[in-house]
Amino acid sequence: MTATTDKKPSQKVLLIGRDAKIQNSVQGLASEIFVADDLNEAKSILDNIDVDFVFIESIFCPAAIKDFFSSTSLGQKSIIIGARNNNKASETDYLNIGAADYLADGENRAGLSGIIANLNAQTYPTPSANSDGGFFLNEFAASIPIAGKSASIGQTLKMLELVGTSNCNPVLIIGQTGTGKESAAKAVHCIRHPNKPFVAVNCAALTANLLESELFGHVKGAFTSADKEKTGLLELAGEGTLFLDEISEIPLELQAKLLRVLQEKTFRKVGGLNDLKCDATIIASSNRNLKIEVAEKRFRADLYYRLNICPIVLAPLNSEKRRQDIPLLAEYFLSTTTIYPEKNKKIKGFTPLAIQALMQYNWPGNIRELKNVVERAVLLEAGWKIGMDSIIIDPTEQIDPAEFAKDSPSDKLKDFSLLTAEKELIKRALAQTNGQKSRAATLLGITRATLYAKLKQYDIEDDSANSPCEQNAEELLSA
Repeated sequence: MTATTDKKPSQKVLLIGRDAKIQNSVQGLASEIFVADDLNEAKSILDNIDVDFVFIESIFCPAAIKDFFSSTSLGQKSIIIGARNNNKASETDYLNIGAADYLADGENRAGLSGIIANLNAQTYPTPSANSDGGFFLNEFAASIPIAGKSASIGQTLKMLELVGTSNCNPVLIIGQTGTGKESAAKAVHCIRHPNKPFVAVNCAALTANLLESELFGHVKGAFTSADKEKTGLLELAGEGTLFLDEISEIPLELQAKLLRVLQEKTFRKVGGLNDLKCDATIIASSNRNLKIEVAEKRFRADLYYRLNICPIVLAPLNSEKRRQDIPLLAEYFLSTTTIYPEKNKKIKGFTPLAIQALMQYNWPGNIRELKNVVERAVLLEAGWKIGMDSIIIDPTEQIDPAEFAKDSPSDKLKDFSLLTAEKELIKRALAQTNGQKSRAATLLGITRATLYAKLKQYDIEDDSANSPCEQNAEELLSA
């Protein structure tokens, strides 16, 4: 159940109880109101939703509420509301167990509003502009930024600091596509010479001749189209950093010239006669195993051993060392995305099923792919939490390319929808929660009112929730 108000649009409350008049009194006091019939159902909701306040009807005895407080740490956010079928416990009894306040008259809306206003003044400090949301292991990680708190990230950060504070040159960074190799290179650069140029070149994007000219520069007349002298990237980097992204893609003949730069710290422009000094730190990256590339004669052995002084290896997102960072990274990308600014404050996180879907995927594109999936979900999500139906890994896989050749592709696309999957998921969520609709709605990341609407839309009978089911709702994600 949800309600909308202009008083505090971002505030969410949980009401525990069954008194309709009390529910009516609470309506309008917050942007979103979640209703639980009992304390156990409330715990299930709180496992998936962060709320600002909890209203608890006094039909529950102080001892039971005290146990609820101890398991949720919400005592100072909870207001006890007197109900007509009170169990005769006193106001003092409830306040002594740690409740924030007590209102004897459950229908006194003005009294509730006053209590909320008073608690807001105590519990809503202005957030710090420097708050990182707990996404980073330390201040160094936040300055790069590299989000994550796994042991793998800790090891990477230690290596970056070790190499950055040393005179190691060149520096080799190895990792799969999308693991953040350029971010790691910038981290070394910022430690070593933050006020100097950082110059990057994608070695896979240029032909051999163009890459040579880009790296070394050329003199006028060096070749047919050289109508003026060109300054190369080695010279532009000066005393800063030259980042050679995907160095394994450099042709063998150019690898020999690069090796000379690393050994002699000098270079010549294409067509030039004068040696120029190279003062830059050379950082190279590769998404390939260079040892295998050497064995296959695609990479020079002498260049490999010159680069391989103290390599920094970035773990892929699907490794056991890094997988635990997936939920944190998803939250980080959600909090920092600018793809749809109007939704930044509206979407507050992910449902458990959505996180489960992210955790089960293999992520061949690593962090970059995860960021794309999160931003796509932000575009698609209409609710306040990203649900699993907004987690679309690869949109192009949803449509059979052969269908485009048919005369009426729109008919096929109309048949291909998430309706069938959504209906099945609702049934399984109800089965998993033994037909408790509030818990099922929470599991699905929707409100109870929305769930009732979908039950009607899909003509799902109540007894369907009690039918035997071999899979639970989370297991549907792996199908």
